[in-house]
Amino acid sequence: MEPKVSSLAERPDKLEQVRGMPDTWPEFVTNDLVGNAHYSRIATELPEYVLFAEDEHGEVVAQAYSLPFALHTEDRGTLPARGWDQVLVWAFADLRRGTRPDTVSAISISVAPQAQGGGLSGRMLAAMRDNARAHGFTEVVAPLRPSAKHLEPHTPIEEYVRRLRPDGLPHDSWLRVHVRAGAVVDSIAPASMTVAASLEEWRCWTGLPFDTAGDIEVPGALVPVRCEPERDCAVYVEPNVWLRHAL
Repeated sequence: MEPKVSSLAERPDKLEQVRGMPDTWPEFVTNDLVGNAHYSRIATELPEYVLFAEDEHGEVVAQAYSLPFALHTEDRGTLPARGWDQVLVWAFADLRRGTRPDTVSAISISVAPQAQGGGLSGRMLAAMRDNARAHGFTEVVAPLRPSAKHLEPHTPIEEYVRRLRPDGLPHDSWLRVHVRAGAVVDSIAPASMTVAASLEEWRCWTGLPFDTAGDIEVPGALVPVRCEPERDCAVYVEPNVWLRHAL
């Protein structure tokens, strides 16, 4: 049976299940300060842009967050180098000021561990595109986090994104899902997400000692984390890939 996809605007009773759905994000990713300030607001302030899939038992097994923002303005116009962080800031600034949005950005698509491997991520992407179109938008953009880039933290993301299979499709599976859905690569967002924290916090999140100056490879990180013991600080600056989906 195909999981049923709904929005939180249609089913506000599912809010806590959507928020509580298990996922596989590395813990440090969920400690981005911009994300912490804004991500949870999407479900309550823009519930029509939060989609979820539920199985035959009513269990939430996938979710897709997006949000509208104004891209084609005098002071913007191009997709930002600060990617995910910047689009969250822009979107909620626009909402506060009453600025009319002209574009929808994907924010996250997650599938519960027990439901992975069945194509749900692609279905949620299609539902996100359909939802944006239903709200009158003609484009979805996505600051994409390539699914296997963490296995090659020292490979420049520009090189990684250019890597193709013999059939001409992207080597990375998540990038491939988007391209098959009609997306085109726009640009690299070199500082899409930034996580800066004390060494003790990084030790707690990763189980690593974080006692050596320099670049530290962290499981799940797309690039190494810069460790500076003399400052009791480590900083992760994640690159993403901006994709455009014409609707």
